[in-house]
Amino acid sequence: MKADLSPTSRALRVLELLQAQPGITAAQLAEELDVTERAARRYVAILREADIPVESVRGPFGGYRLGRGLRLPPLVFSATEALGLVMAVLDGSHAAADADDPVGAALGKIIRALPENIGRQAAIMRQHASAVPDRAAVRPGTDTTSALVAAVAAQRRVTIGYRSEPGRRWTEDIDPWAVIVRHGRWYLLCHSHRAGAVRAYRIDRIQSVGDGGEQFRPPAGLDYVTLLEEHLGTGWAYEARVVFDAPAEQVTHYIRPPMGRLSSLDDGARSLLTGTTNNPPMYAGEWLAGIPIPFRVQGGPELRAAVAAVAARLTAAAESPAWP
Repeated sequence: MKADLSPTSRALRVLELLQAQPGITAAQLAEELDVTERAARRYVAILREADIPVESVRGPFGGYRLGRGLRLPPLVFSATEALGLVMAVLDGSHAAADADDPVGAALGKIIRALPENIGRQAAIMRQHASAVPDRAAVRPGTDTTSALVAAVAAQRRVTIGYRSEPGRRWTEDIDPWAVIVRHGRWYLLCHSHRAGAVRAYRIDRIQSVGDGGEQFRPPAGLDYVTLLEEHLGTGWAYEARVVFDAPAEQVTHYIRPPMGRLSSLDDGARSLLTGTTNNPPMYAGEWLAGIPIPFRVQGGPELRAAVAAVAARLTAAAESPAWP
């Protein structure tokens, strides 16, 4: 049996079938919808009640067809699909409630193309639903992203200009494997010919994309999302080596993939986190400080200094006199 759909959803499916197969019979509709012929005729009646002209043609070659001159929108959504689309757009692009925003303008066009009863619900949600922007989310330029997606699809090498967070700039040839959206940020997973290794680059920091001219074949069987998670904690400027006084299975609940790799020490009694970072103060103050397990920083010196600064700040806060 097919999924249990609402009468409106089934009626919209009938409309799609009428568009694709003029002359379709009640028996054929019933088979497509996995319902009885009587139910199929009822869904046709729902369309007619919505002022959609559905004509019946009698005879051995008869069936249902849409009336002449009917102009339908290119997309037909159920109410659930339309509201889900609005919710997804608002979640990913918080300015989409603004008609002057490019995404908002596109969403408005879709809403206006919907049947009135469905479009009204979608418009109300767009108008009255509010979303708090994700301060960590960064949306790259559409031209850059489009060029990279096209290169991924064509398996063609490109030359990119990149700017790191500290401001260092370089140009290199890469084989783009995948574009991945992770927690509001867009990443390019690729093979870097400059480094001779896998790299994950923030697309919003890619300054230019040029055609490298050569085609490539990506390695087979890769899980790109898992590979991205593993590489977000490698290749940065500063070393991170942290020993936890607890087994790895206890510590792992607090370790995010960009922090590095966790391994066992002392026959499993302790654990070691090894990784790299480009931002030791963030690594110390946001990541390590939130782990409720005793730890010591073995390296590198930048991370040790950042942890010491966090400890001094918190100690000073605890020793401050009470508010009068």
